[in-house]
Amino acid sequence: IFSIIFVTLAIFVKLGLYRAVIRYITAKILLVVTVGMVISSILLIIAAFYTNLYLPRTIPFIYFSFGLLLIAGSRLGMRMLVNRGLNLGTRVVIYGAGASGRQLLPALSQMDEYYPVAFVDDNSALQGQVIHGVSVFAPEKLPWLVEKYEAKKILLAMPSASRARKNEVIKTLEGLPCEVLSIPGMVDLVEGKARIDSLRKVVITDLLGRDPVSPIPELVSRNINGKTVMVTGAGGSIGSELCRQIIKNKPNQLILFELSEFSLYSIDSELRNLNLNQNLKVKIYPILGNVQDKEHLERLINTFNVNTIYHAAAYKHVPLVEFNVLDGVRNNIFGTLSCAQAAASCDVENFVLISTDKAVRPTNTMGATKRMAELVLQALAKESSKTCFSMVRFGNVLGSSGSVVPLFEKQIAAGGPVTLTHENITRYFMTIPEAAQLVIQAGAMGTGGDVFVLDMGEPVKIIDLAHRMITLQGLTVRDDKNPYGDIAIKTTGLRPGEKLYEELLIGDNVSTTQHPRIRTANEVMLPWSEMSIILHDLDNACCEFDYERVREILLQAPAAFNPTDGICDLLWNEKIS
Repeated sequence: IFSIIFVTLAIFVKLGLYRAVIRYITAKILLVVTVGMVISSILLIIAAFYTNLYLPRTIPFIYFSFGLLLIAGSRLGMRMLVNRGLNLGTRVVIYGAGASGRQLLPALSQMDEYYPVAFVDDNSALQGQVIHGVSVFAPEKLPWLVEKYEAKKILLAMPSASRARKNEVIKTLEGLPCEVLSIPGMVDLVEGKARIDSLRKVVITDLLGRDPVSPIPELVSRNINGKTVMVTGAGGSIGSELCRQIIKNKPNQLILFELSEFSLYSIDSELRNLNLNQNLKVKIYPILGNVQDKEHLERLINTFNVNTIYHAAAYKHVPLVEFNVLDGVRNNIFGTLSCAQAAASCDVENFVLISTDKAVRPTNTMGATKRMAELVLQALAKESSKTCFSMVRFGNVLGSSGSVVPLFEKQIAAGGPVTLTHENITRYFMTIPEAAQLVIQAGAMGTGGDVFVLDMGEPVKIIDLAHRMITLQGLTVRDDKNPYGDIAIKTTGLRPGEKLYEELLIGDNVSTTQHPRIRTANEVMLPWSEMSIILHDLDNACCEFDYERVREILLQAPAAFNPTDGICDLLWNEKIS
């Protein structure tokens, strides 16, 4: 008998039973102990046979059962006691009991930060099961689970779910006093860019964006692959994302043109790391400069033999341009003119202007300057025989500098209040990567003077956006119905030139293209002979600091400018006060 005990100990040593740390063992310990006890029981029967030892038939079964219970049961019991004793982590509910959720649970068990108390899954076949000691419940049980277990966070284990499906799930979580976290996406997990336990906050950009449409490879590479590409405003939100997507399509040279030294340094460093890590072998040239300097642009374009220009440099913040009218006009209109004329004089193949929905029936100076920039390109398109000019118009991009999403994030982090200008204000939103990808494809379809309009989806009510961003943090809105809530929402009134809603089209004359999210707008344009006169008068008015004349010219130009306020320029108002 003693020999059997020592042999059994040796078997368990060989199977690695004694190397397992009690705190981290899983249900697999049952398999190890079962194999060991089966071998030990067989050896017991053999030993009894050869030693003529009388052994009732039930003894091997009792021996096996008690051994399994004492060895495996004691270890699993001790694990529960140890983990409960050490459990100082945040109590969490895992939403998704599929393969990813099952992988996440043991990963979390090795961390002190989180303590899983329940699974939730809408698959009825999984409901009622117990996974590594954690029960699976139906989604409608979530409020009860959060209250019973005092859960503080909900972890989404749905890496392969569509954005629409995640949106549906998160809508059901709104109102619960829990912060929502998510595991990385399936692509990052498969490519090894992230681990299953690399949890991150679910942010509003995850919900407002759409599932992307697969790009058309021919359009993406047509104006980029093997060519010299230049991006103005390369350090801005859209410009930098354009650069990231352009470099992955392997141009021969990439020219980063930027006025801000810090912004240029940041994007240059990022792209050089990407270039090295992915062995793209793209020549990158960071160039400091002003888009209004036509001679500098011409020298630059000729030196590097630029084939394609994406003109993203612009002043885009409505209030700032409203308070700095002349600089907005110079940068957005004459900066575009200088770039476009330099491109035409140097026979650049393609020139793509990044425009905005605020150019449609503008009520502010920024929108009027962008519409004028469109008219400049359309007029030059008729004059140029070698350069194909086109423009791409779209709405707000999520996460761009100065946009509402990062502003709300800062206000929520500071404890509020969240401020919006009007409770009925709406905006179109698109993620920066999707916008940049569509800009590249739209520009490749240009034939000369085209106005491309991106399908932005449905407009979003900003007050609803604020509510969702607050609840995603596990917080509540403080209002008349809930005076003890966490974050208040306050309206401050529309700013000068601000619209309640934005438009993407001036008329209804719209055509489809080969891409489902890109359309072309057929709109009024001026010949260069007329446009040049307007620009000449506008330039003179700027040089003479004649703010009233600048406003008059913008009103008379075919830009449909209908300002909601008088001249708001700070210098002009200070002068007349």
